[in-house]
Amino acid sequence: MSFVIGLTGPTGAGKSSVTAVAEELGFKVVDCDKLARVAVEKGSDGLDAVVNVFGDDILNSDGTLNRAVLAQKAFSTPENTELLNKTLLPYIMMLVREEIDCDKVLLDAPTLFESGADSICDEVITVISDEKTRLARIMERDGIDEEAALLRIKAGKPDEFYIEKTDNIVYNDCELSVFNLKIRKLITKLLEEHNNV
Repeated sequence: MSFVIGLTGPTGAGKSSVTAVAEELGFKVVDCDKLARVAVEKGSDGLDAVVNVFGDDILNSDGTLNRAVLAQKAFSTPENTELLNKTLLPYIMMLVREEIDCDKVLLDAPTLFESGADSICDEVITVISDEKTRLARIMERDGIDEEAALLRIKAGKPDEFYIEKTDNIVYNDCELSVFNLKIRKLITKLLEEHNNV
């Protein structure tokens, strides 16, 4: 049986630091953002489903997804963001289940709770960070301006949404080395507890 830790939190909170520590501890990291890209590859059922909902102007002339156009539509209102999640998540979940094939898995899933993927996790870790820090991270990570980064933050759920649903909350409000130490201790503790059951 796999021991599965779900990792979630608002965009730009610093989840990638957690995945790096988990890999060092021997976990297979399943990146749901990467699987989301696979789910909308040219000719896929997932892409067909998204086109049915958002229109074929989200496609490039070669039939591939135009991510910028989809992002513009999907993040324009909370309802549209919800609609994108509802449409795409079943396809992503199929890919996730195929990836859980070893004894220690970290499931990096920004929409862990919305997708119901928390139901396949033994533990969930949520990373929280202040908005100013998140804004800077998103701008740097995605190469976008402040307005576009703010749009992504506003399209997401508030911190309370995550805090209410998880037992393991880690605040990413310190030096990276200190944060990594916090994460290492937490993952090691969860693993020990699981092995002692």
